[in-house]
Amino acid sequence: MRDNYVGGAWVPSAGEAGIDVVNPATEAVIDRVPAGDPADVNMAVMAARKAFPGWAATPAAERAELLDAVAGLLAGRADDVARVIATDVGSPIGFARKVQVGLPLAVLASYVELLSYYEFGGERTGNSLVVREPAGVAGMITPWNYPLHQIVAKVAAALAAGCTAVLKPSEVAPLAAYELAAIFHEAGLPPGVFNLVSGTGPVTGEAIAAHPGIDVVSLTGSARAGKRVAELAARTVKRVTLELGGKSANVILPDADLPTAVKAGVAKAFINAGQTCTALTRMLVHRDVYDEAVGQAAKNAARYPAGDPFAEGTRIGPLVSAAQRDRVRGFIEKGVAEGATLAAGGAEPPDDLPTGYYVRPTVFGGVRPDMTIAQEEIFGPVLSVLAYDTEDEAVRIANGTRYGLAAAVWSGDPDHATAVGRRLRAGQVEINGGAFNPAAPFGGFGESGYGRELGVPGLEEYLEIKSLQF
Repeated sequence: MRDNYVGGAWVPSAGEAGIDVVNPATEAVIDRVPAGDPADVNMAVMAARKAFPGWAATPAAERAELLDAVAGLLAGRADDVARVIATDVGSPIGFARKVQVGLPLAVLASYVELLSYYEFGGERTGNSLVVREPAGVAGMITPWNYPLHQIVAKVAAALAAGCTAVLKPSEVAPLAAYELAAIFHEAGLPPGVFNLVSGTGPVTGEAIAAHPGIDVVSLTGSARAGKRVAELAARTVKRVTLELGGKSANVILPDADLPTAVKAGVAKAFINAGQTCTALTRMLVHRDVYDEAVGQAAKNAARYPAGDPFAEGTRIGPLVSAAQRDRVRGFIEKGVAEGATLAAGGAEPPDDLPTGYYVRPTVFGGVRPDMTIAQEEIFGPVLSVLAYDTEDEAVRIANGTRYGLAAAVWSGDPDHATAVGRRLRAGQVEINGGAFNPAAPFGGFGESGYGRELGVPGLEEYLEIKSLQF
Protein backbone atom coordinates (compact mmCIF):
# COMPACT_ATOMS: atom_id res chain seq x y z
CA MET A 1 0.00 0.00 0.00
CA ARG A 2 1.15 3.53 -0.76
CA ASP A 3 2.30 5.93 1.95
CA ASN A 4 1.41 9.56 2.60
CA TYR A 5 3.88 12.34 1.89
CA VAL A 6 4.28 14.46 5.04
CA GLY A 7 7.05 16.77 6.14
CA GLY A 8 9.21 15.94 3.14
CA ALA A 9 9.12 12.16 3.67
CA TRP A 10 6.96 9.17 2.77
CA VAL A 11 5.22 7.92 5.91
CA PRO A 12 2.65 5.17 6.45
CA SER A 13 -0.92 6.02 7.32
CA ALA A 14 -2.04 5.78 10.92
CA GLY A 15 -4.86 3.55 9.70
CA GLU A 16 -4.52 0.06 8.28
CA ALA A 17 -7.44 0.16 5.83
CA GLY A 18 -6.74 0.64 2.14
CA ILE A 19 -8.56 1.38 -1.11
CA ASP A 20 -7.90 -0.46 -4.35
CA VAL A 21 -7.08 1.67 -7.38
CA VAL A 22 -8.74 0.14 -10.46
CA ASN A 23 -7.91 0.54 -14.15
CA PRO A 24 -11.31 1.50 -15.63
CA ALA A 25 -10.50 0.00 -19.02
CA THR A 26 -9.52 -3.46 -17.74
CA GLU A 27 -11.22 -3.50 -14.33
CA ALA A 28 -7.91 -4.75 -12.87
CA VAL A 29 -6.55 -3.54 -9.53
CA ILE A 30 -3.34 -1.61 -10.24
CA ASP A 31 -2.46 -0.08 -6.87
CA ARG A 32 -3.66 0.51 -3.32
CA VAL A 33 -3.77 3.71 -1.25
CA PRO A 34 -4.62 4.41 2.40
CA ALA A 35 -8.28 4.82 3.27
CA GLY A 36 -7.28 7.67 5.57
CA ASP A 37 -7.27 8.58 9.23
CA PRO A 38 -7.77 11.95 10.94
CA ALA A 39 -4.36 11.43 12.56
CA ASP A 40 -2.80 11.58 9.08
CA VAL A 41 -4.35 14.99 8.50
CA ASN A 42 -3.24 16.24 11.89
CA MET A 43 0.35 15.18 11.21
CA ALA A 44 0.29 16.89 7.81
CA VAL A 45 -1.18 20.09 9.25
CA MET A 46 1.51 20.21 11.94
CA ALA A 47 4.19 19.79 9.27
CA ALA A 48 2.62 22.51 7.15
CA ARG A 49 2.34 24.91 10.09
CA LYS A 50 5.97 24.31 11.01
CA ALA A 51 7.06 25.05 7.44
CA PHE A 52 4.81 28.08 6.95
CA PRO A 53 6.93 30.90 8.47
CA GLY A 54 9.98 30.00 6.41
CA TRP A 55 8.06 29.55 3.17
CA ALA A 56 6.04 32.73 3.68
CA ALA A 57 9.30 34.64 4.14
CA THR A 58 10.86 33.15 1.00
CA PRO A 59 11.17 35.86 -1.67
CA ALA A 60 8.68 35.61 -4.52
CA ALA A 61 11.52 35.15 -7.00
CA GLU A 62 12.73 32.06 -5.15
CA ARG A 63 9.23 30.63 -4.97
CA ALA A 64 8.99 31.18 -8.73
CA GLU A 65 12.29 29.36 -9.26
CA LEU A 66 11.01 26.31 -7.41
CA LEU A 67 7.73 26.28 -9.35
CA ASP A 68 9.72 26.60 -12.57
CA ALA A 69 11.87 23.65 -11.51
CA VAL A 70 8.72 21.62 -10.84
CA ALA A 71 7.44 22.52 -14.31
CA GLY A 72 10.73 21.42 -15.87
CA LEU A 73 10.67 18.07 -14.11
CA LEU A 74 7.01 17.50 -15.06
CA ALA A 75 7.73 18.39 -18.68
CA GLY A 76 10.63 15.93 -18.73
CA ARG A 77 8.43 13.06 -17.66
CA ALA A 78 5.20 14.20 -19.32
CA ASP A 79 4.79 11.01 -21.34
CA ASP A 80 5.17 8.83 -18.25
CA VAL A 81 2.69 10.90 -16.25
CA ALA A 82 0.24 10.85 -19.16
CA ARG A 83 0.41 7.05 -19.18
CA VAL A 84 -0.30 7.00 -15.45
CA ILE A 85 -3.38 9.19 -15.96
CA ALA A 86 -4.60 7.19 -18.96
CA THR A 87 -4.36 4.04 -16.85
CA ASP A 88 -5.84 5.55 -13.70
CA VAL A 89 -8.67 7.65 -15.18
CA GLY A 90 -9.22 6.15 -18.63
CA SER A 91 -8.47 9.33 -20.59
CA PRO A 92 -7.20 8.59 -24.12
CA ILE A 93 -3.43 8.80 -24.12
CA GLY A 94 -3.29 11.69 -26.59
CA PHE A 95 -5.73 13.72 -24.49
CA ALA A 96 -3.84 12.78 -21.35
CA ARG A 97 -0.60 14.11 -22.80
CA LYS A 98 -2.04 17.27 -24.36
CA VAL A 99 -4.56 18.30 -21.70
CA GLN A 100 -4.20 16.27 -18.52
CA VAL A 101 -0.45 17.07 -18.40
CA GLY A 102 -0.21 20.01 -20.81
CA LEU A 103 -2.68 22.17 -18.91
CA PRO A 104 -0.89 21.84 -15.53
CA LEU A 105 2.34 22.81 -17.28
CA ALA A 106 0.62 25.95 -18.60
CA VAL A 107 -0.74 26.76 -15.13
CA LEU A 108 2.69 26.39 -13.53
CA ALA A 109 4.17 28.67 -16.19
CA SER A 110 1.45 31.24 -15.59
CA TYR A 111 2.24 31.46 -11.87
CA VAL A 112 5.97 31.66 -12.52
CA GLU A 113 5.25 34.64 -14.78
CA LEU A 114 2.75 36.18 -12.38
CA LEU A 115 5.29 36.16 -9.55
CA SER A 116 7.60 38.29 -11.71
CA TYR A 117 5.25 41.27 -11.54
CA TYR A 118 2.66 40.81 -8.77
CA GLU A 119 2.96 43.51 -6.09
CA PHE A 120 2.62 41.87 -2.68
CA GLY A 121 3.99 45.08 -1.14
CA GLY A 122 0.71 46.82 -1.81
CA GLU A 123 -0.44 50.28 -2.68
CA ARG A 124 -1.08 53.55 -0.84
CA THR A 125 -4.65 54.57 -0.03
CA GLY A 126 -4.70 57.87 1.83
CA ASN A 127 -2.68 57.39 5.00
CA SER A 128 -2.70 53.56 4.62
CA LEU A 129 -0.40 51.05 3.00
CA VAL A 130 -2.41 48.01 1.83
CA VAL A 131 -0.33 44.84 1.65
CA ARG A 132 -1.08 41.20 0.81
CA GLU A 133 0.32 38.37 2.88
CA PRO A 134 0.07 34.55 2.74
CA ALA A 135 -3.11 33.30 4.40
CA GLY A 136 -1.43 30.35 6.15
CA VAL A 137 -1.96 26.62 5.70
CA ALA A 138 -4.19 25.72 2.75
CA GLY A 139 -6.18 22.49 2.60
CA MET A 140 -7.05 21.14 -0.84
CA ILE A 141 -9.59 18.46 -1.75
CA THR A 142 -9.46 17.50 -5.42
CA PRO A 143 -11.46 15.28 -7.83
CA TRP A 144 -10.62 12.41 -10.14
CA ASN A 145 -11.58 13.75 -13.56
CA TYR A 146 -8.53 16.01 -14.05
CA PRO A 147 -6.36 14.50 -11.33
CA LEU A 148 -3.24 16.58 -12.01
CA HIS A 149 -4.68 19.85 -13.31
CA GLN A 150 -7.10 20.31 -10.41
CA ILE A 151 -4.23 19.79 -7.98
CA VAL A 152 -1.82 22.13 -9.74
CA ALA A 153 -4.48 24.85 -10.08
CA LYS A 154 -4.73 24.94 -6.29
CA VAL A 155 -1.23 24.03 -5.13
CA ALA A 156 0.65 26.27 -7.58
CA ALA A 157 -1.45 29.27 -6.54
CA ALA A 158 -1.07 28.53 -2.82
CA LEU A 159 2.69 28.02 -3.03
CA ALA A 160 3.10 31.11 -5.19
CA ALA A 161 1.22 33.08 -2.53
CA GLY A 162 3.53 31.78 0.20
CA CYS A 163 1.09 29.32 1.76
CA THR A 164 1.88 25.73 2.66
CA ALA A 165 -0.39 22.94 1.49
CA VAL A 166 -2.17 19.81 2.69
CA LEU A 167 -3.67 17.92 -0.26
CA LYS A 168 -6.22 15.12 -0.37
CA PRO A 169 -6.44 13.78 -3.92
CA SER A 170 -9.36 11.68 -5.05
CA GLU A 171 -9.04 8.11 -3.85
CA VAL A 172 -10.66 7.03 -7.14
CA ALA A 173 -7.73 8.25 -9.26
CA PRO A 174 -4.86 9.20 -6.93
CA LEU A 175 -1.76 8.18 -8.85
CA ALA A 176 -1.03 11.50 -10.58
CA ALA A 177 -0.87 13.14 -7.16
CA TYR A 178 1.85 10.72 -6.14
CA GLU A 179 3.78 11.58 -9.29
CA LEU A 180 3.54 15.26 -8.42
CA ALA A 181 4.64 14.68 -4.82
CA ALA A 182 7.73 12.88 -6.10
CA ILE A 183 8.47 15.82 -8.41
CA PHE A 184 8.11 18.32 -5.57
CA HIS A 185 10.53 16.24 -3.52
CA GLU A 186 13.04 16.04 -6.35
CA ALA A 187 12.76 19.78 -7.00
CA GLY A 188 13.89 20.47 -3.45
CA LEU A 189 10.73 21.96 -2.02
CA PRO A 190 11.36 22.54 1.71
CA PRO A 191 9.90 19.81 3.95
CA GLY A 192 6.33 20.45 5.01
CA VAL A 193 5.55 23.00 2.30
CA PHE A 194 3.59 20.36 0.37
CA ASN A 195 1.93 17.39 2.06
CA LEU A 196 -0.23 14.61 0.58
CA VAL A 197 -2.69 12.56 2.64
CA SER A 198 -4.77 9.85 1.02
CA GLY A 199 -8.28 8.86 1.99
CA THR A 200 -11.99 9.26 1.43
CA GLY A 201 -14.01 12.44 1.55
CA PRO A 202 -15.96 11.57 4.71
CA VAL A 203 -12.73 10.78 6.61
CA THR A 204 -9.73 12.67 5.23
CA GLY A 205 -11.64 15.39 3.40
CA GLU A 206 -13.83 16.27 6.36
CA ALA A 207 -10.81 16.25 8.68
CA ILE A 208 -9.14 18.82 6.43
CA ALA A 209 -12.24 21.02 6.24
CA ALA A 210 -12.74 20.98 10.00
CA HIS A 211 -9.13 21.20 11.20
CA PRO A 212 -8.48 24.39 13.18
CA GLY A 213 -4.89 24.49 11.94
CA ILE A 214 -5.97 25.01 8.33
CA ASP A 215 -6.64 28.62 7.35
CA VAL A 216 -8.03 28.20 3.81
CA VAL A 217 -9.78 25.22 2.24
CA SER A 218 -10.38 24.73 -1.48
CA LEU A 219 -12.58 21.98 -2.89
CA THR A 220 -13.36 20.90 -6.41
CA GLY A 221 -16.24 18.43 -6.37
CA SER A 222 -19.99 18.02 -6.25
CA ALA A 223 -22.42 20.57 -4.88
CA ARG A 224 -23.23 18.14 -2.06
CA ALA A 225 -19.57 17.88 -1.09
CA GLY A 226 -19.18 21.65 -1.33
CA LYS A 227 -22.05 22.28 1.06
CA ARG A 228 -20.56 19.83 3.56
CA VAL A 229 -17.09 21.38 3.36
CA ALA A 230 -18.53 24.89 3.79
CA GLU A 231 -20.50 23.71 6.83
CA LEU A 232 -17.45 22.18 8.48
CA ALA A 233 -15.18 25.10 7.60
CA ALA A 234 -17.64 27.56 9.11
CA ARG A 235 -17.03 26.11 12.56
CA THR A 236 -13.52 27.55 12.56
CA VAL A 237 -14.38 30.52 10.30
CA LYS A 238 -11.86 29.52 7.67
CA ARG A 239 -11.96 30.84 4.12
CA VAL A 240 -13.44 28.54 1.50
CA THR A 241 -13.17 28.30 -2.27
CA LEU A 242 -15.61 25.95 -4.00
CA GLU A 243 -15.50 24.84 -7.63
CA LEU A 244 -18.52 22.60 -8.02
CA GLY A 245 -20.73 21.19 -10.75
CA GLY A 246 -22.06 22.53 -13.99
CA LYS A 247 -24.79 22.10 -16.58
CA SER A 248 -23.35 24.32 -19.25
CA ALA A 249 -25.42 25.69 -22.11
CA ASN A 250 -24.17 26.06 -25.68
CA VAL A 251 -26.36 28.74 -27.29
CA ILE A 252 -26.29 28.57 -31.09
CA LEU A 253 -27.91 31.71 -32.49
CA PRO A 254 -29.78 31.66 -35.82
CA ASP A 255 -27.00 33.44 -37.74
CA ALA A 256 -24.28 31.01 -36.59
CA ASP A 257 -22.50 28.54 -38.87
CA LEU A 258 -24.60 25.59 -37.74
CA PRO A 259 -22.35 22.69 -38.87
CA THR A 260 -19.30 24.26 -37.23
CA ALA A 261 -21.13 25.12 -34.01
CA VAL A 262 -22.70 21.68 -33.69
CA LYS A 263 -19.44 19.88 -34.43
CA ALA A 264 -17.57 21.93 -31.84
CA GLY A 265 -20.44 21.58 -29.38
CA VAL A 266 -20.42 17.78 -29.57
CA ALA A 267 -16.68 17.79 -29.00
CA LYS A 268 -17.07 20.01 -25.92
CA ALA A 269 -19.89 17.83 -24.58
CA PHE A 270 -17.88 14.63 -24.90
CA ILE A 271 -14.50 15.95 -23.72
CA ASN A 272 -12.88 13.50 -21.27
CA ALA A 273 -15.89 11.18 -21.83
CA GLY A 274 -18.13 13.98 -20.59
CA GLN A 275 -16.40 13.89 -17.20
CA THR A 276 -15.72 17.61 -17.28
CA CYS A 277 -17.47 20.18 -15.10
CA THR A 278 -17.51 22.70 -17.96
CA ALA A 279 -18.75 20.23 -20.59
CA LEU A 280 -21.31 21.88 -22.89
CA THR A 281 -24.01 19.29 -22.19
CA ARG A 282 -27.00 21.42 -23.28
CA MET A 283 -27.10 22.53 -26.91
CA LEU A 284 -29.70 25.25 -27.55
CA VAL A 285 -30.74 25.81 -31.18
CA HIS A 286 -33.50 27.77 -32.88
CA ARG A 287 -36.61 25.74 -33.60
CA ASP A 288 -36.37 26.44 -37.33
CA VAL A 289 -33.14 24.39 -37.55
CA TYR A 290 -33.75 22.08 -34.61
CA ASP A 291 -34.21 18.82 -36.52
CA GLU A 292 -31.17 19.58 -38.65
CA ALA A 293 -29.08 20.27 -35.54
CA VAL A 294 -30.15 17.04 -33.85
CA GLY A 295 -29.27 15.08 -36.96
CA GLN A 296 -25.86 16.73 -37.24
CA ALA A 297 -25.18 16.13 -33.54
CA ALA A 298 -26.00 12.43 -33.93
CA LYS A 299 -23.77 12.23 -37.00
CA ASN A 300 -20.90 13.84 -35.12
CA ALA A 301 -21.42 11.56 -32.13
CA ALA A 302 -20.59 8.62 -34.40
CA ARG A 303 -17.05 10.03 -34.61
CA TYR A 304 -16.57 9.27 -30.90
CA PRO A 305 -16.74 5.52 -30.45
CA ALA A 306 -15.64 4.43 -26.99
CA GLY A 307 -12.41 2.44 -26.92
CA ASP A 308 -9.13 1.48 -25.30
CA PRO A 309 -7.38 4.62 -23.96
CA PHE A 310 -4.07 3.40 -25.41
CA ALA A 311 -5.41 2.55 -28.87
CA GLU A 312 -4.52 4.97 -31.64
CA GLY A 313 -7.41 7.24 -32.54
CA THR A 314 -9.51 6.63 -29.41
CA ARG A 315 -11.42 9.80 -28.52
CA ILE A 316 -13.51 8.52 -25.61
CA GLY A 317 -12.24 6.09 -23.02
CA PRO A 318 -14.13 4.41 -20.20
CA LEU A 319 -15.74 6.26 -17.34
CA VAL A 320 -13.64 6.29 -14.21
CA SER A 321 -15.49 3.65 -12.20
CA ALA A 322 -18.32 1.16 -12.22
CA ALA A 323 -20.35 3.50 -10.00
CA GLN A 324 -19.92 6.36 -12.45
CA ARG A 325 -20.82 4.16 -15.42
CA ASP A 326 -23.99 2.98 -13.69
CA ARG A 327 -24.91 6.52 -12.70
CA VAL A 328 -24.62 7.78 -16.28
CA ARG A 329 -26.57 4.86 -17.70
CA GLY A 330 -29.26 5.60 -15.13
CA PHE A 331 -29.57 9.16 -16.41
CA ILE A 332 -29.88 7.90 -19.98
CA GLU A 333 -32.68 5.58 -18.94
CA LYS A 334 -34.32 8.45 -17.09
CA GLY A 335 -34.17 10.62 -20.21
CA VAL A 336 -35.98 7.96 -22.24
CA ALA A 337 -38.54 7.44 -19.48
CA GLU A 338 -39.31 11.18 -19.37
CA GLY A 339 -39.98 11.29 -23.11
CA ALA A 340 -36.74 12.45 -24.71
CA THR A 341 -35.75 10.81 -28.00
CA LEU A 342 -32.50 8.94 -28.47
CA ALA A 343 -30.79 10.30 -31.57
CA ALA A 344 -27.56 8.40 -30.88
CA GLY A 345 -26.24 6.00 -28.28
CA GLY A 346 -28.25 4.68 -25.37
CA ALA A 347 -27.88 2.93 -22.04
CA GLU A 348 -26.81 -0.43 -23.47
CA PRO A 349 -23.08 -1.21 -23.13
CA PRO A 350 -20.97 -1.14 -26.31
CA ASP A 351 -21.03 -4.57 -27.94
CA ASP A 352 -17.31 -4.70 -28.73
CA LEU A 353 -16.02 -3.83 -25.24
CA PRO A 354 -16.66 -6.77 -22.89
CA THR A 355 -14.62 -5.28 -20.04
CA GLY A 356 -14.26 -1.73 -18.82
CA TYR A 357 -16.63 0.95 -17.59
CA TYR A 358 -17.78 2.18 -21.00
CA VAL A 359 -20.86 4.19 -21.97
CA ARG A 360 -22.01 4.79 -25.53
CA PRO A 361 -21.80 8.48 -26.54
CA THR A 362 -25.41 9.60 -26.44
CA VAL A 363 -27.42 12.44 -28.02
CA PHE A 364 -30.98 13.24 -26.96
CA GLY A 365 -33.52 15.17 -29.02
CA GLY A 366 -36.96 16.28 -27.89
CA VAL A 367 -35.55 17.54 -24.60
CA ARG A 368 -37.62 19.94 -22.50
CA PRO A 369 -35.89 22.35 -20.10
CA ASP A 370 -37.56 20.74 -17.08
CA MET A 371 -36.35 17.20 -17.82
CA THR A 372 -33.87 15.59 -15.47
CA ILE A 373 -31.26 15.27 -18.22
CA ALA A 374 -31.54 19.03 -18.85
CA GLN A 375 -31.20 19.96 -15.19
CA GLU A 376 -28.81 17.54 -13.51
CA GLU A 377 -25.07 17.18 -14.05
CA ILE A 378 -24.66 13.73 -15.62
CA PHE A 379 -20.86 13.69 -15.89
CA GLY A 380 -20.76 11.37 -18.86
CA PRO A 381 -20.92 11.53 -22.68
CA VAL A 382 -24.55 12.63 -22.86
CA LEU A 383 -25.73 15.65 -24.87
CA SER A 384 -29.21 17.16 -24.68
CA VAL A 385 -30.43 19.30 -27.60
CA LEU A 386 -33.12 21.84 -26.73
CA ALA A 387 -35.16 24.15 -28.97
CA TYR A 388 -35.94 27.84 -28.46
CA ASP A 389 -38.06 30.34 -30.37
CA THR A 390 -36.58 33.68 -29.32
CA GLU A 391 -33.25 34.93 -28.06
CA ASP A 392 -34.79 35.87 -24.72
CA GLU A 393 -36.13 32.33 -24.38
CA ALA A 394 -32.67 30.93 -25.15
CA VAL A 395 -31.18 33.04 -22.37
CA ARG A 396 -33.90 31.94 -19.94
CA ILE A 397 -33.26 28.28 -20.74
CA ALA A 398 -29.51 28.72 -20.49
CA ASN A 399 -29.89 30.36 -17.07
CA GLY A 400 -32.58 27.94 -15.99
CA THR A 401 -30.56 25.54 -13.82
CA ARG A 402 -29.06 25.91 -10.35
CA TYR A 403 -25.58 25.86 -11.89
CA GLY A 404 -23.55 28.59 -13.56
CA LEU A 405 -20.05 27.36 -14.30
CA ALA A 406 -19.62 27.71 -18.07
CA ALA A 407 -21.48 28.44 -21.29
CA ALA A 408 -20.92 29.17 -24.96
CA VAL A 409 -22.46 31.39 -27.62
CA TRP A 410 -22.17 31.05 -31.39
CA SER A 411 -23.11 33.82 -33.85
CA GLY A 412 -22.01 35.20 -37.18
CA ASP A 413 -21.66 38.53 -35.39
CA PRO A 414 -19.04 38.34 -32.60
CA ASP A 415 -20.36 41.50 -30.97
CA HIS A 416 -23.84 40.04 -30.82
CA ALA A 417 -22.46 36.79 -29.38
CA THR A 418 -20.60 38.79 -26.74
CA ALA A 419 -23.75 40.70 -25.82
CA VAL A 420 -25.65 37.44 -25.34
CA GLY A 421 -22.71 36.00 -23.41
CA ARG A 422 -22.91 38.93 -20.99
CA ARG A 423 -26.50 37.91 -20.22
CA LEU A 424 -25.57 34.35 -19.26
CA ARG A 425 -25.11 33.60 -15.57
CA ALA A 426 -21.87 31.68 -15.87
CA GLY A 427 -18.31 32.17 -14.73
CA GLN A 428 -16.80 31.70 -18.17
CA VAL A 429 -18.38 31.94 -21.61
CA GLU A 430 -16.82 30.79 -24.89
CA ILE A 431 -17.53 33.11 -27.80
CA ASN A 432 -17.50 31.27 -31.15
CA GLY A 433 -15.30 28.52 -29.77
CA GLY A 434 -12.84 30.67 -27.82
CA ALA A 435 -10.12 28.55 -26.23
CA PHE A 436 -9.69 27.94 -22.51
CA ASN A 437 -7.25 30.40 -20.96
CA PRO A 438 -5.27 29.01 -17.99
CA ALA A 439 -4.29 32.54 -16.92
CA ALA A 440 -7.90 33.76 -16.67
CA PRO A 441 -10.03 33.37 -13.51
CA PHE A 442 -12.08 30.19 -13.34
CA GLY A 443 -15.16 29.60 -11.20
CA GLY A 444 -18.91 29.70 -11.19
CA PHE A 445 -22.21 31.31 -10.21
CA GLY A 446 -24.97 29.74 -8.12
CA GLU A 447 -24.40 26.16 -7.00
CA SER A 448 -21.32 25.97 -9.20
CA GLY A 449 -19.49 27.50 -6.23
CA TYR A 450 -17.71 30.67 -5.21
CA GLY A 451 -14.19 32.03 -5.32
CA ARG A 452 -11.91 31.72 -8.32
CA GLU A 453 -8.96 29.65 -9.44
CA LEU A 454 -6.18 30.56 -11.90
CA GLY A 455 -4.65 33.93 -12.69
CA VAL A 456 -4.41 36.79 -10.20
CA PRO A 457 -7.82 36.02 -8.61
CA GLY A 458 -6.65 32.44 -8.03
CA LEU A 459 -3.51 33.68 -6.30
CA GLU A 460 -5.48 36.10 -4.15
CA GLU A 461 -7.67 33.30 -2.77
CA TYR A 462 -4.57 32.42 -0.72
CA LEU A 463 -3.68 35.95 0.40
CA GLU A 464 -4.87 38.05 3.32
CA ILE A 465 -5.17 41.83 3.00
CA LYS A 466 -3.64 44.02 5.70
CA SER A 467 -3.80 47.81 6.05
CA LEU A 468 -0.98 49.69 7.75
CA GLN A 469 -2.00 53.18 8.89
CA PHE A 470 0.54 56.02 9.08
